[in-house]
Amino acid sequence: MPKQFDLLVFDWDGTLMDSAGAIAFSIQAASRDVGLTAPSDSEARHIIGLGLNEAIAALFPELPLSGYAALVERYRHYYLSQDTEILLFAGAAETITALHEEGFLLAVATGKGRRGLDRVFEQTGLGSYFHASRCADECFSKPHPCMLLEIMEELGVSQAKTLMVGDTSHDLQMANNAGVSAVGVSYGAHPREGLLALSPLVCADNFGELRQWLNDHA
Repeated sequence: MPKQFDLLVFDWDGTLMDSAGAIAFSIQAASRDVGLTAPSDSEARHIIGLGLNEAIAALFPELPLSGYAALVERYRHYYLSQDTEILLFAGAAETITALHEEGFLLAVATGKGRRGLDRVFEQTGLGSYFHASRCADECFSKPHPCMLLEIMEELGVSQAKTLMVGDTSHDLQMANNAGVSAVGVSYGAHPREGLLALSPLVCADNFGELRQWLNDHA
């Protein structure tokens, strides 16, 4: 069966790596350390996928720019303290390897900074399977289409042949803004109903369902 897509672009946190809970915890703990009211779990999860500055602005609009550095420092302290315990979803490594062997172009579009993505590329051993990547400190933050537009241009792939896979409304809205198809996954940061509202091709409830859909339809 011929491939429907040539390029598969994955979000990282909450899509390939089971990190949404650690991110939410780190945001909450960091905010308390600097004297801010900690956001609820759902509020903290909602900003996952955004760049750090955009996430802070959304959660703490009253915080002046001069206060960002202290909050970011405490966030990184808590997140990195859990770093070795945060794992890929079961089956994610095997899926990426198989997709690469099947001839797909693979990319990552993430709210992580470049240093953070390079670190998890090395930790997981998956970096060599991805042909391109864009991070929040290199582009406009999601849901702006910049990440996808730059990846498609770099790899020479059209919108019609590109698929975005992500666990947040920011991922799916970015795909819509870039004019590309999208698949949502409900096992990450954002609830299923919010993802479905953005009309993905499908919304997978676990990684096994995602792998099966990609095998059958991508």
